[in-house]
Amino acid sequence: MLSILAAGSVFFPGLFLLSKQCLKSIPALRWSEGDAVIVSARLVSSIQAVMASSAGYIISSSCKDIIEDQHWLTSSYILFAVPYFVYDIYAMFMCYWYKLRVKGHEEASAAPQHMSSALKSYLRREFLMVLHHVVMVTVCFPVSVFWRQGRGDYFQGVMFMAELSTPSVCLGKILIQYKQQHTLLHKVNGALMLITFFICRVLLFPYLYYVYGRYASIPFHMVPFSVPWHCNLGAALLMAPQLYWFSLICRGALRLFLGTSRSQRPRPATDAPKQPLADGNTLPQPANGYSTRSTEPELTTH
Repeated sequence: MLSILAAGSVFFPGLFLLSKQCLKSIPALRWSEGDAVIVSARLVSSIQAVMASSAGYIISSSCKDIIEDQHWLTSSYILFAVPYFVYDIYAMFMCYWYKLRVKGHEEASAAPQHMSSALKSYLRREFLMVLHHVVMVTVCFPVSVFWRQGRGDYFQGVMFMAELSTPSVCLGKILIQYKQQHTLLHKVNGALMLITFFICRVLLFPYLYYVYGRYASIPFHMVPFSVPWHCNLGAALLMAPQLYWFSLICRGALRLFLGTSRSQRPRPATDAPKQPLADGNTLPQPANGYSTRSTEPELTTH
């Protein structure tokens, strides 16, 4: 158990640092620290999502009895992935920190004391996502590994596949960062994100209730009354943020496809305005064209 936890603790932060260093040092790229941090965080999230979805498919397709059948990958991947949620809280803060500096909310040579105010702002703005990650570590981890007592691996595998929507969410963030909202890729990715998020996250628990109803030979509408109360409570608590995030995706999709988005094509780099710093100097607009004003809300789910 400890060896798997240690492997995850090394893998995800190590992958983040390796990706960041490559983006900064490859001659054809040589991105700034902020750009490298933001894109590396999205990359690690996408890789974790692919790994979790693959593990989930293997587990769920191997369990014929959805209650009693077990697969060794279930507990192993849970242990391996737990450190990711701890690392991701840090990675999301670093993304937020560098975005603040690009937007001119902090000086480029920000003093350490500014970090505390940025941390408070980050916790207020991303409270739901941070809470989600904390619950995954402090509640879902012990429940999935110890409380289940080896039962319900099928359900755990299906829940892993909820991560299938994450790569499109991460790609959408990167395209917004690079002011590519006008491209066909952004529109196609937006449609894919809407579909995958609805199927993999919004329909997740109704599907699990349906599957259990078939297994127990009870009508779908009777399933909530036939399972323990804490199962219904856990499903409701996990479902609520997914519905909120899905509403944000729908709102963004309406702006994108109905043409009401305030986003515009990025101006040429030579015409990009400079942001004043507190010392009177100017901060050039970054090469990625990141605007000092956000044109649409950013979804922060994983």
